[in-house]
Amino acid sequence: MTRRVQSVLENFPNVRYKPRGYWTAIAGMPTMMRMGDAAGGHAPPIRTPDQRLRIFVSSTLRELEDERRAVRAAIERLHLAPVMFELGARPHPPRDLYRAYLAQSDVFVGIYGERYGWIAPGEEISGLEDEYRLAPHAMPRLIYLRSPADRDDRLEELVGRIQADDTTSYKTYGSPDELAELVEADLATLLADRFDASRVGGSPTTVEPLASRIPSPYSRLIGRDEDVAAILDLLSNRDRRLVTLLGPGGIGKSRLAIAVAGAADDLFPDGTVFVPLENVLEADLVLPSIGYALGVRDAGDLPLEERLAIALAGRRLLLVLDNFEQLIAAAPVLVRLYTIAPDTAFLVTSRVLLRIRGEQVFEVPALATHDPASPDSVARARASAAVELFVDRARAVKPDFELTDANAAAVVGICKALQGLPLAIELAAARMRVLSPTSVLQRLDNQLPMLVDSSRDLPERQRTLRTTIEWSTGLLASDERIVLHELGVFSPGFTLDSVEAFAAKRAWAFDAFGALEVLVDSSLVGQNDLDGESSFSLLATVREFALEQLCTSGQEPDARRAHADVYVELAQREGRGLGFGQQVESVARLNLERGNLRAAVRHLASIGDVESAADMAWRLYLYWWVGGYLTEVAVWMEELLASRASTVSPRTGAIAAFYVAWRDMWLKPSHELTRSLRDAADGFAREGDDLGATMAAATAGLAEINTADPDLPQATGWLRQGAERFRELGAGWGETLALVALGRIDALLGNLDAAAVEFERGVAAATASGDTFAATVATHHLARMRLFLGRVDESERLFSEAIAGSVILRHEEGIAYGLEGLCAIAALRGEAERAGVLAGAAGAIRKRAAVFDSPAFVFHTRYLQALCDQGAADRIREAEIRGADYGAQEAAEYALAAAGGSRRDNRMKGPATGDAAASAP
Repeated sequence: MTRRVQSVLENFPNVRYKPRGYWTAIAGMPTMMRMGDAAGGHAPPIRTPDQRLRIFVSSTLRELEDERRAVRAAIERLHLAPVMFELGARPHPPRDLYRAYLAQSDVFVGIYGERYGWIAPGEEISGLEDEYRLAPHAMPRLIYLRSPADRDDRLEELVGRIQADDTTSYKTYGSPDELAELVEADLATLLADRFDASRVGGSPTTVEPLASRIPSPYSRLIGRDEDVAAILDLLSNRDRRLVTLLGPGGIGKSRLAIAVAGAADDLFPDGTVFVPLENVLEADLVLPSIGYALGVRDAGDLPLEERLAIALAGRRLLLVLDNFEQLIAAAPVLVRLYTIAPDTAFLVTSRVLLRIRGEQVFEVPALATHDPASPDSVARARASAAVELFVDRARAVKPDFELTDANAAAVVGICKALQGLPLAIELAAARMRVLSPTSVLQRLDNQLPMLVDSSRDLPERQRTLRTTIEWSTGLLASDERIVLHELGVFSPGFTLDSVEAFAAKRAWAFDAFGALEVLVDSSLVGQNDLDGESSFSLLATVREFALEQLCTSGQEPDARRAHADVYVELAQREGRGLGFGQQVESVARLNLERGNLRAAVRHLASIGDVESAADMAWRLYLYWWVGGYLTEVAVWMEELLASRASTVSPRTGAIAAFYVAWRDMWLKPSHELTRSLRDAADGFAREGDDLGATMAAATAGLAEINTADPDLPQATGWLRQGAERFRELGAGWGETLALVALGRIDALLGNLDAAAVEFERGVAAATASGDTFAATVATHHLARMRLFLGRVDESERLFSEAIAGSVILRHEEGIAYGLEGLCAIAALRGEAERAGVLAGAAGAIRKRAAVFDSPAFVFHTRYLQALCDQGAADRIREAEIRGADYGAQEAAEYALAAAGGSRRDNRMKGPATGDAAASAP
């Protein structure tokens, strides 16, 4: 107790400072029983005749009609006010009505017979149980059980919980008259006990009843159980005085705080006070708002902080401050409250980091929209929290809405497009009254116009996502708003280096890092750690808003050009390391910005800078291959040629022709593609690009192999020349790819030993140049030859190595090749389930990425068919279905974990060992 407080108390002998634990008892008393005043011993207020204590009566209605009539009479005999469902006008939903009545009552009386009560549509418990749950622990609860009674199972469960609750009184009764006598006697005793308690030690200092109860949620909380548990764990540590729930508007911070407050009784025996700050705009009003919620008024000579010290002394209390972002200047006030209220913990919701001592940040995550292990699986995503929320809110406006096989993909797509943002999902779900999920998904290209008109009882700033974002941006300084708007040209996933490079090109006259830091602290820009680097993103809705503002300012064209120039330079820097020892690092760096690289190429092509677009695309050739974007790049190049074919340079024309031919030689091979690639080689050569010319000429050999009637000698000559020229240029990756193609020719001709030699040389060339990617390609081809030659264990080891290398690079096509190889080995060993899972996973990867091997080189299916012929067809098909639900990384882990675990004699006979040449592709 401070010296000033002690002095004040000495001047008022009728006001006594109470030790720890006193306020817990006082908080539970009816208001009329508390005496004195914390400011100086004023007499208690005189109630008007209508201000009687309110006794809330909870029971089923028709079943216990006689009991309710008797209890009402007993309450009125004591001149108290019965609060009963049937006594008030009811132009409101029943649930809203009883919650409002309960919030204004002083004593809870529960009467239970045999029935559990009606459960409303969309609810999990009856109104009877809901009323019991909502009764605050500080409110006296008197429970009466009819006996004998054959209770419903769920009522029996509720009664069991009541009997186990040592804060609740319960008795049995046999008739309505007996019940009336019990209620009348118990209420009289309760009032006497509370009056006696108020006189202990003299006239106590009053703390008026808590003015702000925890808000009653009007919908169930979905997908937040782990978050609630994590926050409670933080609050359980007394060294953590302040926990900030941080996140963008619409992420669900307030709803989460309500759930935490409702579950924190065991940690905070003196209760929880909820302080809504959404309409408090002046920092000086923070303490008065807290005081009002506590029932402490800012009046008299004693400063409010001292009055709060008296009110909070010895109380283990949770103080929830909701919507603090517009009051950041008042954050130091909370530090002062640490001393004033040493036993009080603070839970703050804010879009902006408070940055004060003692702050523990909990970043409120978006709801999960998919299973991270298999991000493309619709089946798994159906069980995600985001989809559950969508379905729940859709049923609120359209009770017959169901998640079906027909609409599941669209619902999952909506949740992913909205990035798991709860408010956005609720707004989209509200459209189910007039639109189908497919229609909503199609309209989400422009999200902000779609996501409007939420519940009318929400604050205006949460009625639509646009106003939610405008509220947040309104808290920024002008320079910070400029940065936010210009960052709208970035795709999700960009680095600080790229922002600083962009800032230099845009000639920002302020600190880019500082502005970015503010935007991250304000939850307008998200930050994640990927591969040891910080990656930044804007929510899709924030990005759309930022671009609108940028367009309005007329700065969008210049900002997009600066953005493209940043990534042209990045491609020039990192492209040099892709085929050499820096490959893994370069791929990881480019992976951080993959969306922006693609956006830059598309933008350059769209504004007619085809030379820059083509050069950038060519420098990243190996990256597009590893990432599975070659088909996408081919589309860009086709558009480029269609619009500028007559004006492009020979090299640019050659780059575009190469990408188109690369795509088509796998999908629709022809001799025409071979000629196109030879022409592209000439185009590269005319502008002195030896590496490009060599690549196009060697690829012509590969294209020739894939045709229905290949000229193998011609293809062999081109590839042999390519391998030698790549070696002269020091491009080990190109030499490896040429050697692999030569090995494929040998395999086609049935020369398996010769093919193995070419593949071994390919592995050596890639290894010497430090090229992980080309090494994995050569390794899985070598593994095939070992399998065809009956060296099964060695083949399994090589396929596993190829998968491991592909995982490092995140090369899904390479993973698929390795899975197919291990699938063949599993089938050869009779492991039907494992073979099926691997086949299903590989097939799903290929279908998703649209990358397929030439039919002549597909081999694992023959091993599967042989096992099916032995009676394992059903088991394999069931396992394939499971495997198709695996993500690439998950499938790789499955394959590598099992590899080698069931090896048998490597001379086992099978479809690829009896006659090696005949069974090779």
